[in-house]
Amino acid sequence: MKSDLHSHSERSGPAPRRVSVPVKVGSVTVGGGAPVVVQSMTNTDTADIDATVAQVSALATAGSEIVRVTVDRDEAAAAVPRIRERLDRIGCHVPLVGDFHYIGHKLLADHPACAETLAKYRINPGNVGFKDKRDRQFSDIIEIALKHDKPVRIGVNWGSLDQELLTHLMDENAKLAAPAPADAVMREAIIRSGLLSAERAEDLGMGRDKIILSAKVSQVQDLISVYADLAARCDYALHLGLTEAGMGTKGIVASAASMGILLQQGIGDTIRVSLTPEPGGDRTREVQVAQELLQVMGFRSFVPVVAACPGCGRTTSTVFQELAQDIQDNLRVSMPVWREKYPGVETLNVAVMGCIVNGPGESKFADIGISLPGTGETPAAPVFVDGKKVATLRGANIADDFKKMVDDYIETRFGGDARSAAQ
Repeated sequence: MKSDLHSHSERSGPAPRRVSVPVKVGSVTVGGGAPVVVQSMTNTDTADIDATVAQVSALATAGSEIVRVTVDRDEAAAAVPRIRERLDRIGCHVPLVGDFHYIGHKLLADHPACAETLAKYRINPGNVGFKDKRDRQFSDIIEIALKHDKPVRIGVNWGSLDQELLTHLMDENAKLAAPAPADAVMREAIIRSGLLSAERAEDLGMGRDKIILSAKVSQVQDLISVYADLAARCDYALHLGLTEAGMGTKGIVASAASMGILLQQGIGDTIRVSLTPEPGGDRTREVQVAQELLQVMGFRSFVPVVAACPGCGRTTSTVFQELAQDIQDNLRVSMPVWREKYPGVETLNVAVMGCIVNGPGESKFADIGISLPGTGETPAAPVFVDGKKVATLRGANIADDFKKMVDDYIETRFGGDARSAAQ
């Protein structure tokens, strides 16, 4: 019999990634074993070109690899090519996705430049059309996508679910000797809506390498259940997202809990964290949270990681808190430049610890770390680089001295001279 230790070690790490058909969205590959892609969506009026260009650029700079924009009326559709032109002019080449509801077929037909500019179309089968218009208007969008060689995301959302399909499934369920609960029928309707729409797109000539599915709900357990079932029933690339996740910590926790479980199961090719911004809040927060989710789970590296202790009665000084915040802020702000200047810097680990209990140990495990003195300890801060103690900082300038050491370490390890030596 295997020991508990042996069996636990075998279960370490995520499940193998679900095999999905790869889809090209502009220059970005979604699915097919490619790294999980981070995407986001603007909340500007797309017709406001200046505001939309600024927000798309900010989201892309923060690390969003795909950005979706609302295309809800003629003015918005007409603005898309100009937005693309402006973005390209400033060197921002992030793929743009058009979000269409109700009249997408008409907007794409009336604005061929918009149809050509967008890297992907998002279609909601619950409101692409109603009754006898549904199939025709859905077909119109697919045919335009085929004409321009564009992929589509068939994005089902429980808040705008196809009511005819739901009613049909509810009626069928009611006839059963042992009817399923209503919420189970709702989940099946969400899945069925996406799969039937994808099948319709394929019947119209669209390849599986042009289709991404999503099935968004706003409750954690429902999202896990829906995507686990959907993933088992198809090999389309899947976009994950908890819709209407909410504000602040609630939205972050709910998104991380639901998508974290699915990602651990190998499900999900691209993600968005749909946070409600606080008044005046930064839209790029959703990108940061998505990146951190993927990074802490070990799927990707986006920015250097700062390990810092939570503080206790031994750490009454706020120096380590302020230093950890300064280091973390500086690393994230610097990343847009560092991605080009210091390839690989996103794998850096920095430790900023507040006392001698765990401080030296954590610092040794980091690439570079400092153990600041706690309450009543000798006012000295040992610094460790690659596991070895290299200095002891003292005095009023400990924080500034350590930040300089971090900058020097990055230049030495990831700079041009280091790369040349490695080659």
